Amino acid sequence: MIAIRSTALRTRMPAMARSISSSAPRLADASPTTEEAPATTGGIGARFVSMAEVTVSKIFPAGFGWQSSSIVAEGMGFEADTLNFALTTGFGDFLGVLSGHTGYYALKKAVTGSDDINIAQEAQTGFLLASAAFCSGAGWQPIVNVLQGMNLPFTGVFAGTWVGCGSLFYLGLRAGRTIYSGPMQYIEEPTYENSKSDASLSVAIGGATAFFVGTDAAYLPEQNFLINVVGIADGTPDLTGCAIAGSSTALGFATCQTGFNLIFPAGKCWND
Repeated sequence: MIAIRSTALRTRMPAMARSISSSAPRLADASPTTEEAPATTGGIGARFVSMAEVTVSKIFPAGFGWQSSSIVAEGMGFEADTLNFALTTGFGDFLGVLSGHTGYYALKKAVTGSDDINIAQEAQTGFLLASAAFCSGAGWQPIVNVLQGMNLPFTGVFAGTWVGCGSLFYLGLRAGRTIYSGPMQYIEEPTYENSKSDASLSVAIGGATAFFVGTDAAYLPEQNFLINVVGIADGTPDLTGCAIAGSSTALGFATCQTGFNLIFPAGKCWND
């Protein structure tokens, strides 16, 4: 089977500080009666601004990283149905998200001089999101292999990848919160409230991974409704293929998240 280039994306922005991390170090002796101020939102416009930031800083780099690492894996002789290939592409996804997230906010702080950007917090948030991205990125090729091996129509592989990789990203987030919230002061521990925001984010990430299925120009091309947009044909230069990969995940995430931005009530979407 031809190895398909994809990734799941991963994400974080200023609005996610409430759901991914706390804005200040946790205090062990904090009063249990302290009430948190109600979360404020910037409206639908702010949702689209944050969506754009996430797409640029994490979703595109994730797809680019997965594709790049798949080229490395193939150069090392790893077949697309091996564990080594899955782990290598998962690590590429991890690096794409971590470097994209931290690099973006470091640059933004340098340009704007904003005191609201805490680089230590962003680094910890990036590590959490990158860890979840590793899970979905490592699982992408095996999931696609199984679904294509079942001779499902393109839409079946598309939908199955959305559900499968979105679920892996969610499990990675929840496990990361459990493990990292102890040693990392800016990572919020698992709660019912952040489970809801983690779930909606994971659905959008699943959309990114599903759109990347469209990069496989060899599998049922007559059914692939994305082939003329993000299809990677044989002979495509490596760098071009990486850019197409990042564009496909960006398109998938943005498509799904646009729907969320429009239909979720105020204060209920993960990026509020």
